[in-house]
Amino acid sequence: MAEQEIKAKHIVYRSKSPLWFAADFNMNIYRGCCHGCIYCDSRSDCYHNDHFDVVKPKADALRLMENDLKHFQTKGVISMGAMTDPYNPLERNLELTRGALKLIKQYGFGVILATKSDLVLRDADILSDIAKQAPVLVKITITTMNETDASIIEPYCASSEARFAALQKLREADIPAGILLMPILPFINDTNENVSALIQRAKACDVNFIYPYFGVTLRDGQREYFFEKLREHYPAALLKYEKYFARKYNADSYRSKALYGLLARECAQSGIYFRMNDIIRFYKKSHLEQLAFFL
Repeated sequence: MAEQEIKAKHIVYRSKSPLWFAADFNMNIYRGCCHGCIYCDSRSDCYHNDHFDVVKPKADALRLMENDLKHFQTKGVISMGAMTDPYNPLERNLELTRGALKLIKQYGFGVILATKSDLVLRDADILSDIAKQAPVLVKITITTMNETDASIIEPYCASSEARFAALQKLREADIPAGILLMPILPFINDTNENVSALIQRAKACDVNFIYPYFGVTLRDGQREYFFEKLREHYPAALLKYEKYFARKYNADSYRSKALYGLLARECAQSGIYFRMNDIIRFYKKSHLEQLAFFL
C-alpha cells in the first residue's frame, strides 16, 4: 500500500440521509479535500480527519467498491462527493472516480455527483451511458459571482465561470445538472445582487435546478478555522459573526427569507427547480424518459 493511501473495508454504504436528493447509497473514494474552502463543514471535529487538507485515495478502492456492489440485493442511486470532492487534482492521474463510474454503469446503479471542479466534463461520456439505464444528477457548487470573493472563499477550486461553463456543457450533453447554492455566507455574499446575477447566469446555461442554503454551519473545529479566515479577509464580518453566531450551530442569514423569495420568483419564471421534492421527481423522471427513448 502506497504511503499516501488509507485503508478501508468498504467503499459504498447505505445512505443515512435518504431525503438528501433521494440517494440510496453514499461513497467517498478519497479522504480529505484540497480545495481550501474556508467554510467547509467536513473540517468539523466530529469527522475525525486531522489532516483534512491532504487528499488520500483509499487503497484497493475499485476492488472494494466492486465487491460492495456485487453484494447489494437491490439497485439504487449512489451519491459521490459528500465529504470530499471526487474530482480533486489526484483524480486527473489516478482516475478512481472514472473507474467508480464505470462500475456504477456495469452494475446498473444510478449516480449523484457533487463537485466544484470542471474535471467532471471528462466523464460526460460515462454519465450519459449511466443515464440510459439509471438516474443521474450532477450538482456543481457555486456561491458567488464575484471572482475575488471566490478566490478567498474557495481558493483552490475552479473559478465560478469555469463551473458555469461545465454546467452548460453537461446540459448540452443532456445530462441532468444544476447548482448547489450553498453556503451563502451572512454579511459576505448574501445579497440580492449576487443571488440574482447567479440565477441569470445559471439560466443562460440551461441548468435544471438551483438548491440553496442561505447560511453556513458552524461546528466545533470548522467554526474556529472559518473565524480565523474571516479575521484575515473579512474582519468586519467576523465582528458580526462573533456577536450573532458565536454559540450557534447554524449561522442563518438574516436575509434568508428575502433571498429565498427572490430565488423562488426568478427560478419559477425561468423553469428552474428549487425545491428538493421537485428536483428528485425531475431527475428520476428524466431517467425514465431516457430509457423510453432508447427502447
